Amino acid sequence: MKRIQSYLFKQVFRSVVIIIGGLTLLAILAQGLSQTDLIVENRQSALVYFYVIALGAPQVVALLTPLAIFVATVWSLNRLHRDNEIVVAGAAGLTRWQIASPIIRLAVIAAIVHLGVNLWVQPSAQRALRETVKEARADLASSLVRPGQFTSAGENLTVYARDSRGGDLIGVLISDNRAEARDYLAQRGRFVEVDGVPSIVMWEGQIHQMDSNGALSTLDFDQSTFDLSPFLNESEAVVLKASDRYLHELVSIDRKNYQELQDEKKFQAESHTRLTTPLVSIAMALIAITAVLGGDFNRRGYSRRIALATAGALFIIMIQLTVQSASQDIALANLGQWFVPIGTILVISLVFFKWHPPVTRQIGRENT
Repeated sequence: MKRIQSYLFKQVFRSVVIIIGGLTLLAILAQGLSQTDLIVENRQSALVYFYVIALGAPQVVALLTPLAIFVATVWSLNRLHRDNEIVVAGAAGLTRWQIASPIIRLAVIAAIVHLGVNLWVQPSAQRALRETVKEARADLASSLVRPGQFTSAGENLTVYARDSRGGDLIGVLISDNRAEARDYLAQRGRFVEVDGVPSIVMWEGQIHQMDSNGALSTLDFDQSTFDLSPFLNESEAVVLKASDRYLHELVSIDRKNYQELQDEKKFQAESHTRLTTPLVSIAMALIAITAVLGGDFNRRGYSRRIALATAGALFIIMIQLTVQSASQDIALANLGQWFVPIGTILVISLVFFKWHPPVTRQIGRENT
């Protein structure tokens, strides 16, 4: 790669990193607002909250990469053209391909990274995300007790604590409303695990229970342990959606599993989406290159061509998303997921490299 090509590559690469970083931060911030219940309702730490947000970042980056490639390429090339650096490159003898090749190489690198994210990083992150959220929502120790409030775990358990100090619960009330309803009142309590089973140990309290005759019986205790395991909802296993599965799991489904058979078209659509979306980055780069370098040189800028290219890029992305959605119901639409980016790449390449004169001829035409 020549020095001027290396310079062009670095300029566009820097813009891509800045734009992807900025858009990703905004998207993660918006996504993080939907996870605030982890702290508000489930009383998880800020570390868990930020970990959950970070696990959602790969999917956001994959979605934003094609758009970031387009914006960065248009912005960088337009600035270089205004500063006459593209003119100097053309006057130095660089062909249209030599000027565009650093950006195309960057787009190919971005597509390879995007493919890696789609095939390995995103599924791993999504699985960890679902496991973390499930564990946070199932954490009775953090969700049951809110000092000064009555909280419930289902219909059969209500817990109240007047205060919480250093891990101890002060003024504990536990109402067990199963077949033999009991109320536990204690001066002090603490969440513990007994042989791996979550429990509440209480000291200095009473157990109130109604007998078969409707009479209230009271039992004093110095220490009592209340088993929480019957109130854990362990039946809710983590169900892997199409976005959580690796490519081989999308292609080879368990045909003995009724749910997977029902979702077979969705899995097929997702597998094609994983493989085709990286190609959109190359298509976006070519559209942006054509917008700035694909016409006559103009010292006043290329606002009209850029506006048309932006509309075209958005149209291609909308078509791709539409085809992806249709593929979940119509298997034949999966061919469209390949046709849209590859067709765009072929058409734009033909227009840019075959139907337009060299850069030096454009400059000469403008000067005359």
